[in-house]
Amino acid sequence: MSFASLGLHPELLSAIAEQPEFKRPYPIQSEVIPAVLKGRDLIAIAKTGSGKTASFILPLLQLIHGQDAGERRRLRALVLVPTRELAAQIEEVAKQLGSHLEPRVKTGAVFGGVAINPQMIQLKGIELLIATPGRLLELVAKNSVKLSSVATLVLDEADRLYAEDFQDEMQQILALLPAKRQNLLFSATIPPEVERLAASLLSDPMRIEIEAKASETELISQQIYLVDSSRKGPLLRYLIKSGDWKQVLVFTSSQKRADNVTRKLVANGISASTFHSGMSQGGRTAALAKFKTGELRVLVATDLASRGIDVQSLPHVVNYELPRSPIDYQHRIGRTGRAETAGVAVTLLCPEDLAHFKVIEKRLGQRLARIDTAELDLSAY
Repeated sequence: MSFASLGLHPELLSAIAEQPEFKRPYPIQSEVIPAVLKGRDLIAIAKTGSGKTASFILPLLQLIHGQDAGERRRLRALVLVPTRELAAQIEEVAKQLGSHLEPRVKTGAVFGGVAINPQMIQLKGIELLIATPGRLLELVAKNSVKLSSVATLVLDEADRLYAEDFQDEMQQILALLPAKRQNLLFSATIPPEVERLAASLLSDPMRIEIEAKASETELISQQIYLVDSSRKGPLLRYLIKSGDWKQVLVFTSSQKRADNVTRKLVANGISASTFHSGMSQGGRTAALAKFKTGELRVLVATDLASRGIDVQSLPHVVNYELPRSPIDYQHRIGRTGRAETAGVAVTLLCPEDLAHFKVIEKRLGQRLARIDTAELDLSAY
C-alpha cells in the first residue's frame, strides 16, 4: 500500500516524499487516514513510535485545506496533549507535512513554561492548534482563542491525559467545544478510564488496535539487572562504558535523583544532561537537541518530562528506578525498538522493588529473566 492510495492530496504526497521515514504507510496510518477523511469518530490503540502522529495530522491538514475560503483562518482542529515537548514535536511534524500546501494551513502549539504573550499573538487566524490543557484554558480566559469553530478534536496519549491531573481541565475544555464535531482518541494503552472516556465522547466510533507483531516485540530486548541500590550508579556507568553505548535515555523517579545521576555521570567522563520540569523550557529544548545530535551521550529524565521525547532509532533506555505503574513502564521501554530498529531496555532492579516489578510483569503477561550482578567488580566505576 502507498500513501497515494489513501486519498491524500498531491501536495501532501510531495511533502511525504521528502521525509525519509515515510517509505510506506504504517498500519495505523493505513487505517486511520481514510477513516478521518470520511469524518468517522475513532479510538486507536497503538504503541509509541507506531506512526500515529502522521496518521491524524495528514488528514487534518487535508480537511482544513479543502475548506472554502470563507471557512479558512478559523480554528478547525484541536489536538490536546499531556506535555509541552509532545506539543512542540507534533507542531514540527504538521509544519513539515503541510509545507507544500498552498495556501498553507496555519498551525501552532501552545503550552506552559514559556511566556504567554507570543502565543497569544500567533493564534490570530490559527487553523490547527496543538495544546496542553492548562495553557489552552489560560488563552481561552484571555479571549485569545475561541473553540466554537472546532470541527475535529484529537486526544493524543489519552491514557496520559486521564491518568494525570488533567481531568478537571479536560471537562472544562469539552464543555467549550461544539457538540457536533469529529472526535479522535489515541492511546498506547486502554485502561478503564480511557474506555469510559471513549464511551462518553465518541459516536459510533471505529476501533483500531494495532497489535505489535512478534518481530516488532522482539526488537526490544529487556534486560533486568539485580543490583543493590548503593551499586546502581556504578552499574549504570559500567554498562555505558563497557558497552560503548552512544545514546542512552535514563529514567528516574524524581528531579533530585536525575540531578544526582547526571552529576556523577559527568564526573566520570560521560557527557550527560538532566531533562525535567525543574529546568527552563529553553534548557530542556537545548538538552534534547544536543541528545538527538549525539553531542550528549546520556539524557536523564523524569517520567513527566520525558513524555514528549521522540528520538529516532534510540538504542538504549534504562530504568534507573521503577516507574509507578505498568503503563509508565510500557511507555518508557517503548522509546526504543521503534521504526523497525532494534533497541535495549535495561532495568536496574534492587531487592526492595521486586514485589512492584512482579506487578509490572503480571500486567505485561511475562516473567523476565534476571541478571545477577553481585559478583561484578564495579570498583572502577
